[in-house]
Amino acid sequence: MSDRIFAGIWLLLCIGGLFVAWQIHSEYSYEPVGPRPFPMAIVGLMLLCSVALLLRHPDTVEWPPRRTLQRLLVMVIILLMYAWGFEWLGFPIATTILTMVIGMLFNATLPAAGLSGAVLGIVLWYAFDRLLDVTLPLGAWFN
Repeated sequence: MSDRIFAGIWLLLCIGGLFVAWQIHSEYSYEPVGPRPFPMAIVGLMLLCSVALLLRHPDTVEWPPRRTLQRLLVMVIILLMYAWGFEWLGFPIATTILTMVIGMLFNATLPAAGLSGAVLGIVLWYAFDRLLDVTLPLGAWFN
């Protein structure tokens, strides 16, 4: 039953995503097809997968233990906080915090999670901003 609930909710989200993707327009034309086809294709594939989930014979579902569900809830909350604070904190700091928390959820020690988060935040910012020319925010403290 939970498969069908998930598939139904995902189907509704995909339909909403298609409406949002259809409204994507660019101020200038930088390629022949524009920016609309890629999001439309991705959301369309997700819509087909949700329909396939709705139509298939459901398996018996065993819910994970309570501890796993708590970790998943923390992960969803930290991802929402990452999206909310991305511009204000900046990419390096927001990515460092996100990586630290996810590392701690997977039983990393605090020094290991902190070091890997800091390295990942800085290296990814450098790779995107300097090497790939994708401008990422530095946040309110570094601007």
